[in-house]
Amino acid sequence: MSTVRGPIGLTVQWFKSSKVQWFLKFTRIFAFATLRVCYHILHTQLINETIYFQTKIKGAKNIFAVGLLSLALMGCSAEKPGLVFKYSHSQPEQSPRSQSMIFFEKELEARSGGRIQVENYFSAVLGNEREIMDMVAMGTLQGTRGGLFIDANPKFAIFMLPFMVENWDQALTLINSDFTKKINEGARANGFHIPATGISQGFRAHTNSVRPLKSPEDLKGLKMRVPPQEVYVLSTRAFGASPQEMPVSEVYRALKTGVLDGQDNPPSNIWDYKIFEVQKYMTVTNYATGPDPFMVNLDWYNSLPDDLKKTFDEVAIETIAYSDELNRESEERYIRQLSEKLEINYIEGKELKPFQALAESVYQRFIDKGVFTWDEVREAQAIARGM
Repeated sequence: MSTVRGPIGLTVQWFKSSKVQWFLKFTRIFAFATLRVCYHILHTQLINETIYFQTKIKGAKNIFAVGLLSLALMGCSAEKPGLVFKYSHSQPEQSPRSQSMIFFEKELEARSGGRIQVENYFSAVLGNEREIMDMVAMGTLQGTRGGLFIDANPKFAIFMLPFMVENWDQALTLINSDFTKKINEGARANGFHIPATGISQGFRAHTNSVRPLKSPEDLKGLKMRVPPQEVYVLSTRAFGASPQEMPVSEVYRALKTGVLDGQDNPPSNIWDYKIFEVQKYMTVTNYATGPDPFMVNLDWYNSLPDDLKKTFDEVAIETIAYSDELNRESEERYIRQLSEKLEINYIEGKELKPFQALAESVYQRFIDKGVFTWDEVREAQAIARGM
């Protein structure tokens, strides 16, 4: 058989290439899924079809998948009249964060007189935190709360520094201060409006399936999951473990299959994601918490009339306060529930000093990078401690 040469032959070879064939196959899936999504949105079943659509794009490169899903959501939502605030995060519906957003939905729709409709998508049905954050930046989604707030303002890292605050009272004093409001305002330069910031689900605890953790020596050699945030990566490495960055929605499988030895998360996530099913030990140090900024696409926010901006901000502030209340009240309850599933030990007082000494390198790293200064660290600590 003769081989076709010249421009036509090159075209045939290009068309038969695996990459092109993959793209054409994926395009067919996308077209079919988009039609299904739009059809069911008209029948008030958007959330079910979003799950279906996400299943179809599983395995595609993240940015391509985000773009295609964004086109589908934008095209289909255009049929809905009025202002729509589409929101997503990775926590399940029963979590305090989700419950506070259900409060937000009811309050904003009522107090705006229906001029703003809220669509909440929980349990990572639209993607992991990276994908969700990208969709908010693109304007496909209008808001999120989650772990990638460094995109909004790198200075949010100061709230995650190990042993920055000692307890809930100090954390709330700092997060509700003018110091935090300035960081919220700084997010506008990166395309985000942040009407309020709270505490991200409380203080973090470590779990693992190898041994109880009583000193930094016990962490050596353990593969520990951390959120994809530099401060937690550096903290885990400083304590002696091997940090493995991973979205929280993927942690259970990684622990179950032995890819990870352990992880750290607030007790609420350890319970809600059923991490206790695949771990043996839990260690409470209260070594860190983090911020929970309500991140909103700035262009969408700026499109609101002034009266709706005021209403939106008021409801957002109340929502974050309610979330903090739920998290604080539920933290001890979660730990009690987890004590029935895991062997729990506490590290307190003098036993924390080896961890605190190792944490100093984390502070210095961010200061050397120019993210914040020692003066800002001391200011934050003074505010937290009421000095």
